Amino acid sequence: MVTLTPSAIRQVQEAQKSDPQFSGKALRVFVEKGGCSGYSYGFTFDEKRDGDSEATFDGLAVIVDPESLPLLDGCVISYEGNGLVQGGFKISNPNAKGHCGCGSSFNA
Repeated sequence: MVTLTPSAIRQVQEAQKSDPQFSGKALRVFVEKGGCSGYSYGFTFDEKRDGDSEATFDGLAVIVDPESLPLLDGCVISYEGNGLVQGGFKISNPNAKGHCGCGSSFNA
């Protein structure tokens, strides 16, 4: 399963609070084929489906579909801000053999 750091949890919870359509939904973390390295990371708010793995971090439910789990298992997701530059999510993936320069895709 994936792990979220406290900074990532805060960012996701703030997003949930800012838009009523996200209230009560879990954060779905997934991969899809694409990107410059083969697989791209994705995030969305969603309902749990049959077969999904679920973990809870400080009241935040996080779900991963069974196809994405082998590629995401053991990932640590953090949120990093750079002063005046807008921050972003960073994924440390032990299953990735390589990453693209932008950090949003990987190969396994």
